[in-house]
Amino acid sequence: MIATSVSTAGTSTGHRNALLAAHIAAVLFGLTGILGALIQANASLITFGRATFAFIALGFVAGLKGTRLLDALSWRNLPVIGLTGTLLAAHWVTFFIAIKVGGVAVATLGFASFPAFIALIDLLVFRERIGATESLLLLLVTAGLVLVVPSFDLLDQGTMGLLWGLASGLAFALLAVANRRRPSGMDAMQVAFWQNVVVAALVAPFAFSHLAGTSLHGNDWVNLALLGVFCTGLSQFLFVKSLDGLQARTTGMVIALEPVYAIACAWWLFGEQPSLRMAAGAALIVLATLMTAWRKAAAH
Repeated sequence: MIATSVSTAGTSTGHRNALLAAHIAAVLFGLTGILGALIQANASLITFGRATFAFIALGFVAGLKGTRLLDALSWRNLPVIGLTGTLLAAHWVTFFIAIKVGGVAVATLGFASFPAFIALIDLLVFRERIGATESLLLLLVTAGLVLVVPSFDLLDQGTMGLLWGLASGLAFALLAVANRRRPSGMDAMQVAFWQNVVVAALVAPFAFSHLAGTSLHGNDWVNLALLGVFCTGLSQFLFVKSLDGLQARTTGMVIALEPVYAIACAWWLFGEQPSLRMAAGAALIVLATLMTAWRKAAAH
């Protein structure tokens, strides 16, 4: 009886810790937009700083774990790392442009459309049939985006921010599809490290061209470090760690709350209060993301 109670208590504690890790990861993912808005620099410079701090942190952790990073650089893996690193760079740059142009809420909701883009890629590129769930997903995301867009005027900053957010979502969807079809045997930490190296190398010329005319203060460097180490490295670690004590479905549904956390933080810090129409659109997009997380978990 005592052993059973101890076992149940341990399981309950492990579940709570895993749930806490998942929520912290979701908050850190959501803080990416907040930090991007706080850093007084252009998108390429923010992306370069994020990637640089991230691969330094990943390299340090790899050294502690004894992970051989150079083992991933085979002739078979190089094209994949190059492609996925390029897509990651495109995703980050367009996301930070969206934040600078349209604000955190609009940019985050535009990016949150990526599950719909994945469904479209599977249909148009790989000729996979779209079922009722995917059709409903596309319908919800489309309706949500129509509600979120401030106006259909391309001169409107909110509309342009949403378009850049959609571009970020498309780049992330392509990245997800590419990662899904990458060769087996590539360690996740090795891939993450070299992808960040590729990102830093690609955006370095643009970042350095803007660095001369940009005055980065101490707070900006701190926020860049937080963005790279915590919102990239730690958030990914916590996400993977949460899977030890939670079902993938539960973890995915918690991570799907990222736009909610981002919008709440933007409302609190920057006064970006969402309108009733935007809130309704956000609810539809988050619902679609939750449906996708549930479906993926059921498939696995």
